[in-house]
Amino acid sequence: MSLSDPIADMLTRIRNAVRVKKTRVDVSRSKLCLGIARILKDCGFIKEFKELEDTTQGHIRIYLKYGPDGEDTIRNIERVSKPGRRIYRKVKDIQPLLGGIGVGIYSTSIGLLTDQECQEKKLGGEYLARVN
Repeated sequence: MSLSDPIADMLTRIRNAVRVKKTRVDVSRSKLCLGIARILKDCGFIKEFKELEDTTQGHIRIYLKYGPDGEDTIRNIERVSKPGRRIYRKVKDIQPLLGGIGVGIYSTSIGLLTDQECQEKKLGGEYLARVN
């Protein structure tokens, strides 16, 4: 099956798994999906992720994280820039999401960065997703 938007598929699988309190979710592997998983782990939204090898493309197994009373660490995760409508931001237009509580994920010339990293490195790029 060919996917036209693997990033949206990844984010939807994570969103659905969080809603039903799954402990892990498998998504298709790509460089962008690995980068998004790395950012989610670095920002504390997920516990861990592993690359799984198989005969085709491979998968990423993402272990979801919940609070001590079972509350979700990922309350909202959504795709911003889509294949039909790309959204780019200059560095001066990048604002912290919810006063720094959330994270914006950007594709830049040096790879995937959070909104805070974009501000530090003075880079703009394609606004891929937001997580809070």
